[in-house]
Amino acid sequence: MASLAPSLDHTAMGVRFDSDSVMFDLADGRTISAPLAWFPRLLSADVTQRSNWQLIGRGYGVHWPDVDEDISILGLQGLSD
Repeated sequence: MASLAPSLDHTAMGVRFDSDSVMFDLADGRTISAPLAWFPRLLSADVTQRSNWQLIGRGYGVHWPDVDEDISILGLQGLSD
């Protein structure tokens, strides 16, 4: 029997910020977010530093070289590899 549950793709496609949160747009259309307070280096980073990010691990993580911060998408969701 086929499942009606959507297929989840936990890879990041984009990163956005608001005044209190970092948000990750995922390949399956979901957006997950976390408080910036969890990431002090990003919290204190300026707009240019926050905008300079790169996907790592085939999109399962994001790296900010200017502030030496890495965030695991799977880790934010409480998942393991």
